[in-house]
Amino acid sequence: MEHLNRSIETELSGSRIILEAFLQEGVKTVFGYPGGAIIPIYDALYDYKGKLEHILVRHEQAAVHAAQGLARVSGEVGVVLATSGPGATNLVTGLADALLDNTPLVCITGQVFEHLLGTDAFQEIDVMNITSAVTKWNYQVTNANELPEVLAKAFYIARSGRPGPVLIDVTKNAQLQHVLFKGYSPCHSLRSYKPDPVPNMENIEKAAELINQAEKPFVIAGQGIMLGKAEKEFIQFAEKSGIPVAWTVLGMSAIPTDHPQAVGMVGMHGNYGPNVLTNECDVLIAVGMRFDDRVTGKLDQYAKQAKIIHLDIDNAEIDKNVKADVPVLGNCKETLPLLTAFIKERQHTEWHQKFTYCFEIEDSTLIRKELYPLEGEITMGEVIRCLNEMTDGKAVIVTDVGQHQMVTCRYSSFRYSRTNVTSGGLGTMGFCLPAAIGAAYGEKNRPVIAVMGDGGVQMNIQELGTIMQYRPDVKILILNNSYLGMVRQWQELFHEERYSSVDIQSPDFVQVAKGYSIEGFKVTQREELKTALRKMLDHKGAFLLEVMTGKEHNVFPMIPQGKSVSEIVLSDK
Repeated sequence: MEHLNRSIETELSGSRIILEAFLQEGVKTVFGYPGGAIIPIYDALYDYKGKLEHILVRHEQAAVHAAQGLARVSGEVGVVLATSGPGATNLVTGLADALLDNTPLVCITGQVFEHLLGTDAFQEIDVMNITSAVTKWNYQVTNANELPEVLAKAFYIARSGRPGPVLIDVTKNAQLQHVLFKGYSPCHSLRSYKPDPVPNMENIEKAAELINQAEKPFVIAGQGIMLGKAEKEFIQFAEKSGIPVAWTVLGMSAIPTDHPQAVGMVGMHGNYGPNVLTNECDVLIAVGMRFDDRVTGKLDQYAKQAKIIHLDIDNAEIDKNVKADVPVLGNCKETLPLLTAFIKERQHTEWHQKFTYCFEIEDSTLIRKELYPLEGEITMGEVIRCLNEMTDGKAVIVTDVGQHQMVTCRYSSFRYSRTNVTSGGLGTMGFCLPAAIGAAYGEKNRPVIAVMGDGGVQMNIQELGTIMQYRPDVKILILNNSYLGMVRQWQELFHEERYSSVDIQSPDFVQVAKGYSIEGFKVTQREELKTALRKMLDHKGAFLLEVMTGKEHNVFPMIPQGKSVSEIVLSDK
């Protein structure tokens, strides 16, 4: 089928219009699962071979996570197709994850014929009300004439401002309906939607004045830097200011982890220095982050001594959790250069030395033992250290949720932006495997390594079938401690070791992988680790490596729930 000539009006079905819109928006890969209410779109897709690649996942939730993985590493909009009823409801967890982590998606769901709406027809469900709380925008199309404008809005809303997921529900009659197609025009503005606030120069000058007067300024990098494609502008700001830079879990990789001003991760399992010194800095500059409870700890004891400068694109985040002395609204790609122009070039040597001192405490108390154990069980930290040595910080690292996630975020090296992919806000177990599949389609020039626990992998293990069929080059690293480790850690520390429903039994993952024609290996001894990791990385195609780690190792440092960042603990002793 030849690509349509945009200058000629032609009659097209609603299904064809949807696929033409995808092409015009630059979509190359779509993740989905067919069903009765979306068959017309899949029938039309038959004629788009070579133009649109469709990846048949094994569960609709995995389609959303795969689209998230693609979007997170590429910065493009991820696209999903699903049918009505259970197909649509299976998207909800993924949509919620994408909403909280600001991932741009466009999801198309099929729906029953318009005349059946509200009749409890087979596989009919009120998708609009169900998804309104987990989407940036949703809309139901019952007439194909609406599709070009609605789809253009969908892509614009998904990717603009603070990105997020959009869902368009299309009734079957609208998919089948033939209408005069007058071409597709991408949307660039909406009268009632202003995604990019105009920077307030007075506030930018106030922020610069605070920074110039500060003796102990501190910057926290959030994901907004990458969402705004402002990595270069952020590094220019950081280097001119000389300020120590930490990051949130989702802000990781906005600046290389080995940058001279990088001091580590904030948050519940972040580094000792960045957490403790948050309550000693005199100016705190938050860039594209939302002061999540896992970052702040006890709010009424968070950075009370500091002046807060908050750069964010979304006015709803200003003063939501932490009151800003100087809010700087706008896309940080625009606001950071304006701020950089007003600040003085400084180094803050003595202040940096405090972070160095704190790191030395953490290193001697904890890190060395985690990364270089001399005896006993394999630690998750040493696995990540060995992985770092082999990938040199150049791989895309996708993590699931739990202890392995925090260890990986703590100890991974990242040289390039958009190479850390994890479920931050929602904390979705089962995210990793499908997200890694999507990441392999969004970033084809770097190895993609999926790091997960023995619990999370079983929540979407069926996606090994997707890997078997399409052969994305995904390396699967299972850190198996035979527990739901993070829950067990909380039960140990805060519930008197009353271990309840956390001792999880797992299959032979290597044999499961073999059933899907995926090579695998299991490590039980430290002496096998490096050779096995090298085998995994050098293998052509997908590979599953299971590493048995200590059953009752805990992740530290840790800010206990309800405590302040100053009360971070380095061990349970």
